[in-house]
Amino acid sequence: MTQSNIVTLFADLALIIFVAQLAGRAARALGQPAVLGEIVAGILMGPTLFDGAVAAALFPVEVRPHLSALADVGLVLFMFVVGLEFDFERLRGFGRVTGTTAVSASLLPFALGCGLALYLFETHPAGNRLHFVLFFGVAMSITAFPVLARILVDHRMNKTLVGAIALSAAAVCDLAGWSMLALVQALAGGKGTGHWLVLLIVPFTAVLVFVVRPLLKRLFTRGAEGRGLTTSRFAAVVACLFASAAVTELIGLHFVFGAFLFGLVMPRKATERTRLELLERSRTGTSFLLPVYFVVAGLNVDLATMGFTGLLELGLILVTAVVGKTAGTFVTARTEGMSTRRSGVLATLMNTRGLTELIVLGIGLNIGILDDALYAQMVVMAVVTTAMTGVLLRWLVGRDDRNPPEQDALPLRDGEAAAARS
Repeated sequence: MTQSNIVTLFADLALIIFVAQLAGRAARALGQPAVLGEIVAGILMGPTLFDGAVAAALFPVEVRPHLSALADVGLVLFMFVVGLEFDFERLRGFGRVTGTTAVSASLLPFALGCGLALYLFETHPAGNRLHFVLFFGVAMSITAFPVLARILVDHRMNKTLVGAIALSAAAVCDLAGWSMLALVQALAGGKGTGHWLVLLIVPFTAVLVFVVRPLLKRLFTRGAEGRGLTTSRFAAVVACLFASAAVTELIGLHFVFGAFLFGLVMPRKATERTRLELLERSRTGTSFLLPVYFVVAGLNVDLATMGFTGLLELGLILVTAVVGKTAGTFVTARTEGMSTRRSGVLATLMNTRGLTELIVLGIGLNIGILDDALYAQMVVMAVVTTAMTGVLLRWLVGRDDRNPPEQDALPLRDGEAAAARS
């Protein structure tokens, strides 16, 4: 890098962090999660405004690869946090309701998304119709667990039955969505590697579960109690995290799968204090690096060139996304005995997509399934459906749907506490 590029890179980082903080504060003032404001800010810093002149001046082409590298590091940390927050114990607490809600909130939008994809493939050919259709179905079925946790805390619903069911079902949807997305990428051939390499994910997962996890548990519990997450322990986790991301990238899956998988297999019960400290440190890193990802993603979104056809397709995408999620969840909630209003609240919560959707779309763009125009439309869908959640909840949620006063002062569960600090 030249001296000029180094200066530009550091100046861009300073600008991105500053703008992200302002946008996050503005979003919270409007009753939205901070991450939504950061995503919108990233889009507006792209080529949408002033025919791309601002983006070209602020983020010259020679600096963008370095910003992308930092954005990828932020993604690795974020997906690690998502896996680390996954609460297996929560899934046992609500049994059938969680299962049926997760299935209905995944299958209906998946089916409707596949149907819409058959229509969109005519104007957005992606090489292989099956890969395109499957990917689109997965993208429609995503529910953003991290953003949903933040919304529940903001609306004082994290200790309620509806909130607990929503978080549990969203976690299942996320797990199923990432698994299906890995399959789609494997079918699409990943990064040009042979399809057979993807099968190595099975022995790699076994190594993580039966070798790496016990070693980490021994590392965390060794020595005097109360040491918590020392520098050497944190370094060991970070090294293993990036190694896991590198392995999945090498075998033809996106590196986010390795990060997510490593977060899932981290030891939990016997190392609770260490896990919470690790969660805190990792979230600190993501708070500074994820805004860089939003800008990098925004550089691929040019809403100024959408045109009438693009707006029509965007309308179809929005209707399909909203109807698929809300109808599937609402009908299931009613059959499980929930009132009409609470069923509507649960359906609204499950329609949240946020950052998780953005990452899925980035993978689709990266492997050539989405073109720039369709990517931009899907990003807008992710923003709109997430923004809808906060607005609709203010109309639908009653007093009996919020935390009892005595529970507001109780300590939050792991994922909720982490979301509250974001």
